[in-house]
Amino acid sequence: MKKPCLLMLLSLTLPLLALAKDKNTAAAGDAEQAIPKIEQEFLDALLKGDSSVAERYLAASYVFTDPDGQVSGKAEFISDVKSGTLKLESSVYADMKVQAADADMAVVTYRSTDKGTYKGKDISGEFRWIDVFAKRGGRWQVVVSQGTKIAKQ
Repeated sequence: MKKPCLLMLLSLTLPLLALAKDKNTAAAGDAEQAIPKIEQEFLDALLKGDSSVAERYLAASYVFTDPDGQVSGKAEFISDVKSGTLKLESSVYADMKVQAADADMAVVTYRSTDKGTYKGKDISGEFRWIDVFAKRGGRWQVVVSQGTKIAKQ
């Protein structure tokens, strides 16, 4: 009696597990395709001093921890870009990896080599970044970013 019940349970469960795996694979593929494009669009806008991309892709609850450990939000970031307080002259991304946690969450890590100023202070150097994306209303938004300056060897 136990064997038929177990076989029936397995025959119902295995297809559901396969379907869930396919759904997660599709979600990872979506994130891996969309997010690097968003990151590049964001960078291109920053290089032009254009805050419109930040306005579109930063979540209202966005939290940024800069390489000096200072924490700010979306409004401060956009204000810094608009006012020229944050001025990025050049930036090159490398080693970008996107890891989809599920269909609505992804973590991006990458390295950048930047030349620029913030509040008149030189912020040029090499950095490691982590951006956390959440899919809200069918579109990806950055909810958390954190940067770490890479020490010169």
